[in-house]
Amino acid sequence: MKQDSDLRNNLKSIRTRLGMSQQDLANIANVTRQTISGVESGLYAPSVAITLRLAKALGCQVEDLFWLERDLPEIEAVLAKPVPNGQQLRVSMARVGGQWIAYPLIGKDAFRQDMIPADGEGETCTGTNKVRVRLLDDNLETLHNTVVIAGCAPVISLWARATERWHPQLRVQYNFANSMAALHSLCRGEAHIAGMHLYDPETGEYNTPFVRDVLAGREAVLITLGVWEEGLLLKSGNPMGIRTVSDLVAGGATIVNREIGSGSRMLLEQTLQKEQIPFDAVQGFDNIFKSHQDVAQAVVGGVADAAISTASIATAFGLGFIPLHQSRYDLVILKEYLEVAPVQQLLSTLGHRMVHSQFEILGGYDISKIGEVVATV
Repeated sequence: MKQDSDLRNNLKSIRTRLGMSQQDLANIANVTRQTISGVESGLYAPSVAITLRLAKALGCQVEDLFWLERDLPEIEAVLAKPVPNGQQLRVSMARVGGQWIAYPLIGKDAFRQDMIPADGEGETCTGTNKVRVRLLDDNLETLHNTVVIAGCAPVISLWARATERWHPQLRVQYNFANSMAALHSLCRGEAHIAGMHLYDPETGEYNTPFVRDVLAGREAVLITLGVWEEGLLLKSGNPMGIRTVSDLVAGGATIVNREIGSGSRMLLEQTLQKEQIPFDAVQGFDNIFKSHQDVAQAVVGGVADAAISTASIATAFGLGFIPLHQSRYDLVILKEYLEVAPVQQLLSTLGHRMVHSQFEILGGYDISKIGEVVATV
């Protein structure tokens, strides 16, 4: 019987893993060697009886040997970031603002701790920001039930995982981005929510002036996630006796910095300006790392003596900490997304004890106003 074009098998890989030749398997299953060869090459579709004999001979289930290749859907999506033309991509997918967005799983974006599973694969097209994605399964419901957050607060992942336990049908995609990058990602339609912690010394406001400027007339709400302590990460025991930013210069300490657009870099620059210290007087000012975890690891590993981050990061990495500032971390959401069901489900958990417990045990956060709308623009 000629092979069904949709029928696939891994008979050869199981057979060889067990150390069997084609003839060995044929003898045990009471079939000819030509039958084994025909099945493995895809030229022959075995009968039910032969299928059962093969499974029994190999000590496995029929489903382990044979499956039907489904016609999986293809979706045209907008790439969330540029990639080289013609490159094969692993991507994760979400529906944002009425269009499909493909997030390339490349480099650090492919990992948290473990590698992130892909939703599909695609190839970029020359001269366009579009990609044709072939999904790896047909569970479109999961993609429709995905809410995308761009931000840099490590607690976002805690919130996401707690929410997914409470709403198993919901998936939260957390894309790492500093505050300004997250805001621009929201503005471009690549995320439902942007997380940010930027302070404007001229107005004394958190986040709102930056949101008003970038969104340029689009309506949004700011919901607070909490107030966190920001300051200097130091080696355990503070062997250099650093107490202020001025001490960094006086003691010849080396720092690592964050990229432009991050709240940590802005705090460092504002503090140096207040102390009337030139940026180039600080060793390592131009040595850029792109996450709270990375700067902490640099201090732990001896790459730097200090960095700017949060009290919770200091605790997590066993580092010393000198507080400099309290910063409010807000979630920026376009009003048009407030009625989107996955977004509503995610926001509803901000009042849940499961979420509060994760934040409280981490430390360094004041969540007394979590979930409150602090501004509208």
